[in-house]
Amino acid sequence: MPVKLASSLCPYCAVGCGFYLAVDKEKAVGVEYMTDHPTCEGALCPKGNAVLEVLNNEERLAYPMKRVGEDHVPISWDEALDLVAQGLARNIKRHGPHAIGFLASSRCNNEENYLMQKLARCLGSPNIDNCARLCHSPTVMGLGATLGTGAMTNNLLDLENSKCIFAIGTNFAEAHPVVSRWVNKAKDKGAIVIVADPRITPTSWMADIHLRIKPGSDIDLLRGMMKAIIDEGLMDKDFVQNRTEGFDALLESLKGFTLDEAAERTGISAGEIIRAARIYAKSPASALLYSMGITQHICGTDNVKSCATLSLLCGQIGRPGAGVWPMRGQNNVQGNCDMGSMPEFYPGYKRASDPATIEYFKDAWNVPELPLGPGQTSTEMNEAMLEGKMKALYIIGEDPVVCDANVKRTKQALDNLDFLVVQEIFMTPTARMADVVLPAAAWAEKDGSYTSMERRAQWIDKAVPAPGEAKEGMWIVCQIAKRLGLDFDYADASEVLREINGLVPQYGGMTKERISKIGGLRWPCPDESHMGTEILHTQKFSTPDGRASMATVLNRPSAEALSPDYPILLTTGRIVGQYNGGSMTLRSPSLREQEPELYVEINPQDASRLGIADGEMVSVSTCRGEAEARARLTEKVKSGIVFMPFHYHGTNLITSDALDPISKIPEYKIAACRIEART
Repeated sequence: MPVKLASSLCPYCAVGCGFYLAVDKEKAVGVEYMTDHPTCEGALCPKGNAVLEVLNNEERLAYPMKRVGEDHVPISWDEALDLVAQGLARNIKRHGPHAIGFLASSRCNNEENYLMQKLARCLGSPNIDNCARLCHSPTVMGLGATLGTGAMTNNLLDLENSKCIFAIGTNFAEAHPVVSRWVNKAKDKGAIVIVADPRITPTSWMADIHLRIKPGSDIDLLRGMMKAIIDEGLMDKDFVQNRTEGFDALLESLKGFTLDEAAERTGISAGEIIRAARIYAKSPASALLYSMGITQHICGTDNVKSCATLSLLCGQIGRPGAGVWPMRGQNNVQGNCDMGSMPEFYPGYKRASDPATIEYFKDAWNVPELPLGPGQTSTEMNEAMLEGKMKALYIIGEDPVVCDANVKRTKQALDNLDFLVVQEIFMTPTARMADVVLPAAAWAEKDGSYTSMERRAQWIDKAVPAPGEAKEGMWIVCQIAKRLGLDFDYADASEVLREINGLVPQYGGMTKERISKIGGLRWPCPDESHMGTEILHTQKFSTPDGRASMATVLNRPSAEALSPDYPILLTTGRIVGQYNGGSMTLRSPSLREQEPELYVEINPQDASRLGIADGEMVSVSTCRGEAEARARLTEKVKSGIVFMPFHYHGTNLITSDALDPISKIPEYKIAACRIEART
């Protein structure tokens, strides 16, 4: 039989790149570039090129297992599913449904995540969350509060139309490499690129202006730019008057704020702030890109609101080449939130605190009761476990033992559970703690849809079988639901999508047939006659009165201040060859070879003062613990700041778990630390 090509999607970041898997005798044997895919045009980053090293990895989980002492032993699917149902039911009976929690996976497809949140809520638990809590929950909350929709306003192809690209808190050249193609196309047409980042990065190399901002001072920079724009009469008065509210309060809040203050707080001269503000405001189309350098702070939601407010002040919303562009991190984190895998929202961002939402879904799902009000976020679940209030947890495709901030507390929390089940493709550190481990099919081994950062929903069919007895996530969730007395009788993933089409207005016209075509469709797509939406907010905003809300926020100091014991500021981020907690990429030989171990970037001045040589193993300590890393001396970081990639299993031993009070995201981006040579 000749090799066949199966359409597929990259399982890593949220750009949504397409490619073909070459399949021979039911095994993926190659990757072929999809030159007609609209987003990537045949390009792939190093991770996308190495997907077979994960898909065909010999460490893939192939059989259900249960814990016996300190080990896990293979068991049948019937026994595994019975154990899961019994563990959940036992804790519901003893402690009530609020004592169980669920973590959906942003690496799973929309259909699986929709079923996961439906399972949680039909069992009476409001405690459903996903990895967006740790990366872009401030986007959902911040853009939702200002613009009415917590998603990218434009689309990646539209970057080519931008005349100014302002990237703040995003190293897209490494975290979302294919985005660089569209930025370079804009630069070729004369666009000016402004990058605000404490470090020198591949993204800052693309910049015409690099603002080396002090970590944690983003609001001061944005307020400084807004102050300059208003003082120089560069705001879009008609747009502000006709399409927004809150300007008077913003103006009042800026009266006592000076550009000298902004300069002192940010480390950027007043002249550079004014220069960036003029370029951004005067450009006929300015795009504002941001990522976790904005969101992962105790003021992350306010940071996002400030980004949106700057865009509104200049009328840079609802037009080609303009807008606000959150660079989201996992392949289906947008879709996972759309499907309601957050305690604040049911599917389609219907508020969990609204009685009308409950009645709507009670009728749709034909159940007598559903939980009202937001449940606990994943970060709050950890506290509930430590306090003994949460007794059971069902995790799909997440690795909190590696990815949470201050993971020592997370391990303690999971240890305190009566029952833990983990559904995974590899035996992760979190899976090793589970009472039951369920082997899951990976992205190419199942049917389903994924929604990228630009709201683009795309469907892929199963290309190859899963290893051993591993099963599709949809089948696993439905089997557990049936054992718990719920009617989860779906023939296939397309039937689940049809239910989504009927209940989530943004997805109303996104049928399997329509989104199976290369490139899919962008939501909102309310019916089958609709061609999808390229740009949001062209006429009105997604708010009750159609007007956007300009936010008035002040910068808050980070939760952790430097001290004589911890005199250096630690920040974290992504690198191009690794991904999130490394459960996939650290098992990929070609990627692991690029960066085999955890390292810490140290300015040579600091290294000299501390007696640290390049390549030496050092100890990086915070008040939470210690991580070992190899010193990398570089001018990429300023004196007084060090950087560590978070993909390796040491970084989150020492990151801060202080929370944003609105979105409950931890402050991964700032911690006070000290560095010492290993003796």
